[in-house]
Amino acid sequence: MAPMSTAGEEMYALVERLYPLCRSITGDGVRATLDIVGEHIPLQVHEVPTGTQVLDWTVPQEWNIRDAYIADGTGRRVVDFAASSLHVLGYSVPVSATMPLSELRGHLHTLPDQPALVPYRTSYYKPEWGFCLAQETLDALPDGEYEVCVDSTLADGHLTYAEHVVPGRVTDEVIVSCHVCHPSLANDNLAGIAVAVYLARALAEQDPYYTYRFIFAPGTVGAITWLARNVERVDRVKHGLVLACAGDSGRLTYKRSRRGDAEIDRVLEHVLRTSERPHEVKEFTPYGYDERQYCSPGFDLGVGSLSRTPYAGYPEYHTSADDLDFVSPEAMADTLAVCREAFAVLDRNRRYVNLSPYGEPQLGRRGLYDSLGGRSDAKEAQMAMLWVLSLSDGEHSLLDVAERAGLPFDTVAAAAGALRDADLIKT
Repeated sequence: MAPMSTAGEEMYALVERLYPLCRSITGDGVRATLDIVGEHIPLQVHEVPTGTQVLDWTVPQEWNIRDAYIADGTGRRVVDFAASSLHVLGYSVPVSATMPLSELRGHLHTLPDQPALVPYRTSYYKPEWGFCLAQETLDALPDGEYEVCVDSTLADGHLTYAEHVVPGRVTDEVIVSCHVCHPSLANDNLAGIAVAVYLARALAEQDPYYTYRFIFAPGTVGAITWLARNVERVDRVKHGLVLACAGDSGRLTYKRSRRGDAEIDRVLEHVLRTSERPHEVKEFTPYGYDERQYCSPGFDLGVGSLSRTPYAGYPEYHTSADDLDFVSPEAMADTLAVCREAFAVLDRNRRYVNLSPYGEPQLGRRGLYDSLGGRSDAKEAQMAMLWVLSLSDGEHSLLDVAERAGLPFDTVAAAAGALRDADLIKT
C-alpha cells in the first residue's frame, strides 16, 4: 500500500476521473463508473433486470442520456448538459419542444438562497423532465421562445451494482458499502468510493481474519436489491460500515447502527476517541444513507456510517459547489486512516478463556516478564497481561479489556498474543 500522502493523491486523481460522468440509479454512467473502479480492484458486476421484485421495491426502467440543453432564439445554449451533468433533472424523460420562458419556468430548478449554485435534483419514480441552473442564470434570461431538448431514453434494462471481496480466514463478513448513483458531486459520494477502493487494496495486502465485502451500488434501491439477492446468506454479515462524504475538511462523524451498541459502533468510537481526532458520534436515525437499509428491523445488521461533515450538513451539499475544490487528498487520507485503524481493531477483537483461572499464573517462569525487559512501556504491557488474564472469561472481548483498563487496544492485543502463545488463554 502506498504511503498515506501518496494514497491521498491517488484517491483524489480517481475522484477527478470519475467526476465528469453522469451517474444515476441505473444506466451507462453507473457502468462507466464501475469500469474505472474495476481498474483498481477486481469487481463482480451484477445486472438485475427491470421489473425484478426486490423486497418491497421493483427494479425501475433504465435511464440513459446523450444530450440536453436549453437554447435561446440565437441558438446559444444557455443551459447545457455537456457543461455539467447536474444541469438535467435526473431521470428526465425525453423532450423536444419550443416554448416561452413563462411555460419553461415550471420545469426549472434553482436555489434562490444560493443564487450562484446549480442544485442536484431527481425524479426517479415520477415521469418528469426538467433542468437545474443557477438562479442568477435564470434571472438573466429574457422573455421569449426557447428550444428545449432532453435526448434521453427510459426503457427496460437493468440496475447495475458491483462487489469486491477480500477473503479472510473465516467466512464471517464485514461489509463496506458506498453509493455510486450521484452525478458530478465530489464529496457525495466520489470521495467515499475512492476511500473504499483504497481500503480494499490495503486489506488485500494483509491476512485479514474476517472476509471483507465491498458493495458499490446505487443508493436506496441498490442496497435493497443487494439485500434481496442475499437474504439467505446475510447472516454471515457480522459488521458493516457505510462510507459517504469522505473528502471534505470537516471533522469526522460516526453514526451508530440501529442497535446503538453493535461491535462496529464501539470500535469506531474507541478509535476516534483514542486517536484524539476532532470527531462527533451521532445516534442512529432512519434517514441518511444506506445504513438505514442494512439496519432495517428485518435485517438489523450491525452497520454504522462514517463520514466527515454528515448528510446535508454543509451548504455545498447537493449543489455544484460540491466540486473538485471541495475535497482534498489530505481529508480522504485521514478518512482512510481511520477506516484502517478501526478494521485493525475489529479484526483482532476476540473473546478468550483463561486456561489457568485459579490464582494468577506464574508469568516469570514462562518468560513473559523477561520478554518485557528494556521496553519503555513494560509496566503498561505487564498490566495489559494481567487485565487480559482477569477478564478472559469468554464474555469479555479485548476491546472490553482495553476500555476497562484504559489501555491502548494494540497493547492489549499484543499481551493477548503473548499469553496465547504461552498456552495461558484460548479463544
